[in-house]
Amino acid sequence: MKIVKKMIAEFLGTFFLVFFACGIACVVSASEGNNALFNVVVALGFGLALIASIYTIGNVSGSHINPAVSIAMLIDGRMKVGEFFGYICAQFLGAIAGAALLAVFVPATPLGTNTFDPAVLSYGKAILIEVVLTCLFVYTVLCTTAKADFHGAGIVNGFALTLVHILGISFTGTSVNPARTFGPAFIKMLQGDNLAISQYWVFLVAPLVGGVLAALIYKLLNKCCCKCKKEE
Repeated sequence: MKIVKKMIAEFLGTFFLVFFACGIACVVSASEGNNALFNVVVALGFGLALIASIYTIGNVSGSHINPAVSIAMLIDGRMKVGEFFGYICAQFLGAIAGAALLAVFVPATPLGTNTFDPAVLSYGKAILIEVVLTCLFVYTVLCTTAKADFHGAGIVNGFALTLVHILGISFTGTSVNPARTFGPAFIKMLQGDNLAISQYWVFLVAPLVGGVLAALIYKLLNKCCCKCKKEE
């Protein structure tokens, strides 16, 4: 029963992340304005959505709402394999549901999909930027959630997500989350637009690699440092 509650929480968290954050991107992109301001507003949308999620469902599931975070938690031993797959299923379903609801209101928009022009940004560079952005974000999550008595994790993680979005939006739209990207891409595919789903593999592979890399760095730096201090 406990895992079911966690899955419901992850479903709802990812649902609201996609609906609100991608929704903000759709609304802001429809208005003419400064590109830099657009990036900041959308980045804040994702950051604030994560903060809200952490302080609402965080005590139920940890508010991963991101497969890259979940795989890092799995590698760090904070969750079991069965629980990991349950989280992944809930996150993807939540993202699809969030994008589907968003399409009801703004069907003619990109729905916050992640795409890039290979003529401007090569696939290699797109993968690299997503790996780096995801690694920074997930590493921050691992560090802030290591101690249960640190109550500022939600704020720090929210602003870390904002930070990576401010930089990444101009390159790939910033994914750092395979579930969040799949939902809008899937709904656009159903609408007959296959661009986002054709490039989705980049936003699946790169964030997962970034999450794994973050977990390895965390084990190397943070856990090794703790052992060294104990030995001293």
